[in-house]
Amino acid sequence: MSSDGSFPELVWTEEEEKIIRHKIDWHIVPLVTILYMLTFLDRINIGNARVQGLSKELDLDTGVRFNWALSIFYIIYLLVEVPSNILLKWIGPKYYLPLLVVGFGFVSICTAFVRDLGGLMGARAVLGIFEGGAMPGMAFFLSCFYKREELLFRIGIYVSAASIAGAFGGLLAAALAQIPEWGIASMRIYQWRNIFFFEGIITCVIGLLAPIWMPTKPSEAWFLNERQRAIAAERLLRESKANPDDKVTWADVKRAVLCIHNYTCALGFFLVNITVQGLSVFMPTILRDLNPQWTSTQVQLYSVPPYVCACAMAVIIAYVSDKTKKRGLYLAIFSIFAIIGFAIMRWVENKQARYGGIFLITVGAFPGGPGFLAWAINNSAGPGVRAVSTAYIVSLGTIGGIVATYVSPPLPFFRLPKILTRTSQMDLHRHRRTQVPNRPHHQLQRPDRDFLPRHLRHPLLSAREPSARPRQARPQTRRPFGGRGRQARIPSSPLPLLVLSGRFISRRGSKNQRKRILESCWAWR
Repeated sequence: MSSDGSFPELVWTEEEEKIIRHKIDWHIVPLVTILYMLTFLDRINIGNARVQGLSKELDLDTGVRFNWALSIFYIIYLLVEVPSNILLKWIGPKYYLPLLVVGFGFVSICTAFVRDLGGLMGARAVLGIFEGGAMPGMAFFLSCFYKREELLFRIGIYVSAASIAGAFGGLLAAALAQIPEWGIASMRIYQWRNIFFFEGIITCVIGLLAPIWMPTKPSEAWFLNERQRAIAAERLLRESKANPDDKVTWADVKRAVLCIHNYTCALGFFLVNITVQGLSVFMPTILRDLNPQWTSTQVQLYSVPPYVCACAMAVIIAYVSDKTKKRGLYLAIFSIFAIIGFAIMRWVENKQARYGGIFLITVGAFPGGPGFLAWAINNSAGPGVRAVSTAYIVSLGTIGGIVATYVSPPLPFFRLPKILTRTSQMDLHRHRRTQVPNRPHHQLQRPDRDFLPRHLRHPLLSAREPSARPRQARPQTRRPFGGRGRQARIPSSPLPLLVLSGRFISRRGSKNQRKRILESCWAWR
């Protein structure tokens, strides 16, 4: 045995190595895939819970409250990834990774009992602490068992669990939401609370059982005999020329942080993550806006097929990339599909075509995550540098998750000038009187998107029930420009209005006026 832990005299055939690789595939990859599926399931179930009553009960649709609940998770998430991977290298994955799984499963259970925004944000912050080390930790764990040309296919399989979680999460949420209300008198569990509670229970049980099957390293794999364990460890030593038992040092951290290629992969991971995380959280909301007539159960079910296609494509691309030993070529080609999908969602009005655009977006975006991550790991020399690089790239890419939480912003809180709000009232009032003359007066005063034509709708202005008590419209007694001189002609386009008003922000204007002007301005978008 040499100083670096290798066995120079050990020889083996290609057939022996293939048998060992297949054994590792069947024992390690399925376990990691299941654990990451649970990780992603507990992360995105807030999107499914939102359409099952979470937003209404906790008043999350007011301002940016829902966005706060999403972004606090990603902020904590990116801060703990590098320290978590360093701890993983010191402690070992056999108990550390299952500990993280049990931790975020318990947090999911606790989320079922939150009562307000503060409780939800606290739960999401703690969830970020446990989930922050999961993805980079599992990627590093796989890199300890596979050679460079074998890695992307396996990472592609386990990261595709994000797609599986999206598909399975929609089905599971639709089923759990149908469970009748239960619990004690002081705490009833129903609909969206069922989603958090039972998904957390499943996660905790699997996390507690995971150490039974999870080995620490190839030389300790319980499913291999003594010779196979020696070959599994030796083949990696000869490729990396480094001892896998070495601890992470400051020199490893410096090499990872100063590597230019890591920033290239992190940039790609960041851009892909905006789409992946945004779709994962807002998919039910997007589908509900696509067809407001769909029920919550239908929305959950329609979210399944895009994820299934994304999962299959991610695995296929990973397999072909490993066989051809090319990374960037396939990442560039499939980004074109996502661009086409976004174009369809933006400019095509046919509902079936827009639903097809979602398929193109998922197929083009989801293969990018494992591609950029494996590309970076392949170019990291030594297990210490590899551990830090994996976490560092995921940390930088997670910033895309923070950006994704604001791709669907709520109505703004700023107050608009009086002339803008008055013009919007005139435009909408004229349209409503001509298109829906029989609608009650108190319903005509609010911007209900259900009876507006498409060009006057904004996807974030959700329909609300009419108020039980009609509100009387205030008489307009002031002139647009302060009431002095002749009354000026009000333009029909928002651009002259902005110029005439002289500023965007005013201290006047009610919340309903802000809604009306936002709808009116969107008519010229």
